[in-house]
Amino acid sequence: MALTKTDRRIRIKRRIRKVISGTPERPRMTVYRSNKQISVQVIDDVAQKTLLSASSLIKEIAEKKVNKTEQAQLVGAIIAEKAKAAGIEKVAFDRNGYLYHGRVKALADAARNGGLNF
Repeated sequence: MALTKTDRRIRIKRRIRKVISGTPERPRMTVYRSNKQISVQVIDDVAQKTLLSASSLIKEIAEKKVNKTEQAQLVGAIIAEKAKAAGIEKVAFDRNGYLYHGRVKALADAARNGGLNF
């Protein structure tokens, strides 16, 4: 039987998570993408804590009338600012089963431009 899109993404996600794990020195930056919004979290898997988060639902991004790719760039820039303020410079990027293309790539590139290293 053929896999649905969601099943395929979850299978890819499990394959990625076998390799990628967040540590206190290099936390995991994971992306969640819905049809309309995008969010990102910086997670320490050892302590099982979310250190930082940013989303397209925060007020300064939600007020701007931009397309979804530009929205992802704004979220990437905000998470980079928050990470720099918290003293985090290196992260492990977890694309969460999504293709590294479009909004996910835009968020990653904006975070890199903001000073995050991954």
